[in-house]
Amino acid sequence: MKLSIILPAKNEAASLGDLLPRIRQELPEAELLLIDDGSTDATAEIARSGGARVVSHPYSLGNGAAVKTGARAAKGDILVFMDADGQHDPADIPRLLETLSRGYDMVVGARSQGSQANWGRGLANRLYNRLASYMTGQLIEDLTSGFRAVRAERFRTFLYLLPNGFSYPTTITMAFFRAGYGVAYEPIHAAKRIGKSHISPLKDGMRFLLIIFRVGTLYSPLKLFVPVAALHASVGIGYYVYTYAAQSRISLATLFLLTSAVMIFLIGLVSEQITQLMYKDSASRAADRERSTDQGPSTTSSERRRA
Repeated sequence: MKLSIILPAKNEAASLGDLLPRIRQELPEAELLLIDDGSTDATAEIARSGGARVVSHPYSLGNGAAVKTGARAAKGDILVFMDADGQHDPADIPRLLETLSRGYDMVVGARSQGSQANWGRGLANRLYNRLASYMTGQLIEDLTSGFRAVRAERFRTFLYLLPNGFSYPTTITMAFFRAGYGVAYEPIHAAKRIGKSHISPLKDGMRFLLIIFRVGTLYSPLKLFVPVAALHASVGIGYYVYTYAAQSRISLATLFLLTSAVMIFLIGLVSEQITQLMYKDSASRAADRERSTDQGPSTTSSERRRA
């Protein structure tokens, strides 16, 4: 099966001179594809001189947008996504591919604890992993790792779901679990990146918070909404008991809490139905694609028989 290695890059000229020869040495037959996301340095020129095929965005569209561009442009049956900043070791790619060959649909490089950029990032990633594990009922070792090998046909099914920003790993991981595709993890060590990170803790703090809610609503909204509704109902009932015992009345706060509990539950129920329809649409697209693939050879064979 043909392999494509995709590197989303924005101003990564400092790392590519060392990274590209290492990839070529490890996997000389693979298609090497670099997506230049509006770089203002020599990223594209260095990539071309290193033997990579370059697809350029006219301006920066985001890491997720670069990943989607790479998935559409790649010719391989297997896609390997890795960062262009030198964090990921090309020597780990064969291990990802070997695990993928066991029947999995995606293999993620799970970073060790010492691989986190700082303690805040490590704490946030542990929070994401625990939330995602709760939502899926599966152990998720690294929800946000950008180093992964995946079957191209499966990955392209969910391109329309992927955001243009940095949270594409979260979305694609949850989408694969929701669709019933096999996901495995291989431990890796991520080195310190070369150059300056494009992630700003202050600017992206709210985005990381939204990722948590996105994970919940993407996979199983009721697992997120039911506990919140139950909390409102419990507080409302508790406050009712207190006010009735103390003043023999039902307070407006009690009515508000109980009403909000019902509303939150109903919103979760509607969200669950929307999620079901969203993944049903994905499954239909995949089935149509498989049918068109199956019909192609048979049509050709019949034409040959008539000839």
